[in-house]
Amino acid sequence: MPKTDSNLAPDRDEFDRALRRAYSLHRDNDGGKVADYIPELGKAAADDFGLALATVGGKLYTIGEAEVEFTIQSISKAFMFCLAIEIAGHDFVAKRVGIEPSGDPFNAIVFDDQNRPFNPMVNAGAIAIAGIIYKKLGSDSFDFIMERFSWAAGRQLSLNEKVFKSEEQTGHRNRAIAHLLLAAGSMAVKPERALDLYFRQCSISVTAADLARMGATMANMGKNPVTRKSAFDLSAVRSTLAVMFTCGMYDYAGAWAYDVGVPAKSGVGGGIFGVVNRQLGVASYAPRLDAHGNSVRGVAAFETLADEFGLHAFDCTNIGSSYVSSLIR
Repeated sequence: MPKTDSNLAPDRDEFDRALRRAYSLHRDNDGGKVADYIPELGKAAADDFGLALATVGGKLYTIGEAEVEFTIQSISKAFMFCLAIEIAGHDFVAKRVGIEPSGDPFNAIVFDDQNRPFNPMVNAGAIAIAGIIYKKLGSDSFDFIMERFSWAAGRQLSLNEKVFKSEEQTGHRNRAIAHLLLAAGSMAVKPERALDLYFRQCSISVTAADLARMGATMANMGKNPVTRKSAFDLSAVRSTLAVMFTCGMYDYAGAWAYDVGVPAKSGVGGGIFGVVNRQLGVASYAPRLDAHGNSVRGVAAFETLADEFGLHAFDCTNIGSSYVSSLIR
């Protein structure tokens, strides 16, 4: 927690100082390696490192390579789940995708006792969610999600065609998952329809600054703090944040909840985004990944920032969160 006199107005530079501290502490961490099972991802600059923090008051703070574009990958799963609930309803989604942590790697081929994917944050669940959105919107599906993602980010996002083609050409395990979903009754459309949408959603280009703004949009009850556009339905945001908290960091989710304590989602492109409800969106980009598929520097930076501001959901005194509230307006 920053050492400030509680009788004085908070120093708005504290966010910049906290980002600089987290950046300097972890920028030389060379642990992990860049994902290369999707060939285009292996071309990322291994030493890139960017951090961003956006407030529900519309402020943005960044350091490092926070404006470098990379593909959103599995971070898209959180936003897709949110949109699926909005357009299909909680009950329709729940029949096809569970909400329990699996304890297995993100690409595991395993279903729950109701023959559903365990949750929407693993590949099987995300492919089922893509199928739900395609069933409801058909050929307009990708335009719809691109529009909503862009509203959340506050700028027009784009598809990385090279990554999309690379995903499409190497996604054989995901094809197997899609066909098993169809056999299990959790796939709402032809597998190739859901897979095309899934590969596309994962190939949307973002920056750490974009993800911080998208996190702030979720923190602001689904409304972009700057543009005031409503990107996500309020009740769907609540459900999404709950599943992010328990399932968002692959088979590291329990340790993340213990150490960091904020709803978050990671992607093998090197990004992590987190949401501090009604307060902040926080994001990182660093493409070296650990054995769970999470960014090594990103996890470490989040731990530092959570300690700095008392962001953990179960912080005993919640002083940090109260402090942040006084900074964001």
